[in-house]
Amino acid sequence: MRKPICKIPLLLLILAAAAGLNAFDKQTVMMPMRDGVRLATDIYRPSVSIDRLPCILVRTPYGKKIGMEAWMLSLLTDILQYAVVLQDTRGRYGSEGVDSLYFSDGWGAVRDGYDSVEWLAARSWSNGRIGMFGASALGITGILAAGAAPPHLSCVVAIVTASNLYEDAVFYGGEYQHALVNGWLEETGNEDLIPFFRNHHDFGPVFDRVNLTTRFDSVRVPIFHIGGWHDIFIQGTLNAFTGLQASGGAGARGNQALLVGPWVHNILDENCGELSFPGSQASVFIDDIVNWFEVWLKDRSGRIPFPAVRYYLMGDAERAGGPGNRWISGSSWPSEPEAVPYYLSGGGRLATTPPRQDEPPDAFDFDPLDPVPTLGGRNLNIPAGSRDQRPAEGRPDVLVYETEILDDSVVVAGRVFVRLWASSDGPDTDFTAKLCDVYPDGRSMLVADGIVQARHRNSLTAEELLTPGEPERFTIDLWSTALVFAPGHRIRLDVSSSNWPRFSVNPNTGGPFGSDEPGRIARQNVYHDASRPSFLELPILRPTGIPEEPHRRFALGRNYPNPFNSSTVIPVFLDASTGRLELEIIDAFGRRLRSWRLPNSAAGQHLIRWDGLDESGRDAPSGVYVARLRSGRSVETVKIIRLR
Repeated sequence: MRKPICKIPLLLLILAAAAGLNAFDKQTVMMPMRDGVRLATDIYRPSVSIDRLPCILVRTPYGKKIGMEAWMLSLLTDILQYAVVLQDTRGRYGSEGVDSLYFSDGWGAVRDGYDSVEWLAARSWSNGRIGMFGASALGITGILAAGAAPPHLSCVVAIVTASNLYEDAVFYGGEYQHALVNGWLEETGNEDLIPFFRNHHDFGPVFDRVNLTTRFDSVRVPIFHIGGWHDIFIQGTLNAFTGLQASGGAGARGNQALLVGPWVHNILDENCGELSFPGSQASVFIDDIVNWFEVWLKDRSGRIPFPAVRYYLMGDAERAGGPGNRWISGSSWPSEPEAVPYYLSGGGRLATTPPRQDEPPDAFDFDPLDPVPTLGGRNLNIPAGSRDQRPAEGRPDVLVYETEILDDSVVVAGRVFVRLWASSDGPDTDFTAKLCDVYPDGRSMLVADGIVQARHRNSLTAEELLTPGEPERFTIDLWSTALVFAPGHRIRLDVSSSNWPRFSVNPNTGGPFGSDEPGRIARQNVYHDASRPSFLELPILRPTGIPEEPHRRFALGRNYPNPFNSSTVIPVFLDASTGRLELEIIDAFGRRLRSWRLPNSAAGQHLIRWDGLDESGRDAPSGVYVARLRSGRSVETVKIIRLR
């Protein structure tokens, strides 16, 4: 693997922030688009004059004044010598025109992303290489611009982005993503657009301009795709990577990179709901973003500076040395898993053997006036991530199926489906599914969830109502994940008909979508007999399909309590072959306050207590600190918060 051109460690970012650097010049322009609309744009360049600069463009609907902090601007302009451009998208803040909600950002009659790239490339100070950067909405503007193929776009960093807005962001399995769509539109002052989506329930040509998956061959640039297993857009991120890597145009095909961690939409949140996975901090990958731009905007080597695919294989979050809980590197996603069915059976059983005889179906009543509440999952503006599902599993309208206690690890990496035989006594309804990891203490921690609207069971472009009481086969797509179900755990599947407010509640009437007609209670049947087997389909990695886990010489656990007042305990896990180790406490300015040396320590867990004092006995103030354990070039860190 090629050595990275530039390493900008997190410490440098912290120092830049602390120094309050301001070594850039700012110019504000109204950039003209092809239809005469002008977009408010701030251009930042190094104060020291440089003839030809590469440029990083950020297009945002949230206001360019908050698009990037001053310390990051200083880092990119003064230290790394880029021009950085922040732009309000059409109809937002200082920009002219009507807010188009991404429909003017790609390849339609109006192409704001394309025009912005080409305008910047024509400036006298530009070297003609333009990169785009952004997370969420900002990342979506980047990949849509890539779909328009502006000649001077050289690369993109797209963090937690959708590639098909209909399926990834608005409708999931045909059902409306209520909390995500309504919540986001209301927060951004776009409530007037809610009727647009309700009036375009079926997938049709109106969504072509926000669907990159139909034009992968038009994209000609490398894109660094970053996502989280519990992110709202994770399947869109994976689809963009796999589609462009295999079928992109010249310059894109084979030049994509993928990074997926155990993260929610805010990838800097160290907690994934009620769990925190060891060694999973997203902040350590800031160097990779810098290197990506250095390669494609300056060096132009034509080679990505790190493995094409890296993903975090989750495990029991509280067992740092257990199966999983590590980063996997490779050249492709997924790593050729085997689709293994886990069959539903009477008595709430889930097993790999199919039903051999007739069994009566399991039944429940679904009342749209009393929906199953959302408890975590891939959410934006309501609690997200892996959360305990037991409060919902105790309801009579939730069917629960689980395996026996596992004797060995089950490694899952890929797309998860539920193939469900079911019926309803109504003309339309929903069926939901949740995959859970049951811990030895009984917690049922959410891994992935999904929904299918019955009228869209066969097609997203056309509706087909049910024949009441007639069994049909439904496919519930739970999107993708990567997790090891550890020995001592169970695999659990929850089946129901609602998940509110994550998804809209189906009234079970078969009336027009979004109508305000009163709902009705539906009698639902789930079948699991020999002729109608229902099963959970897991993408299993056999031992040959996953790289051997490297021998771990040490691990740093999370301190407790955290935050702390007077003292905190830092767990260190060592193996018998560990040599000399050093544990340090580092403050926000990179200064070492305290250190402990652990020479030739015995294997097992060691508890290091920090009393909040530095080496001279002075009390450390409230703030954020880093505990760093290292031996040679191997390093592990955890963040510590002190509140006095």
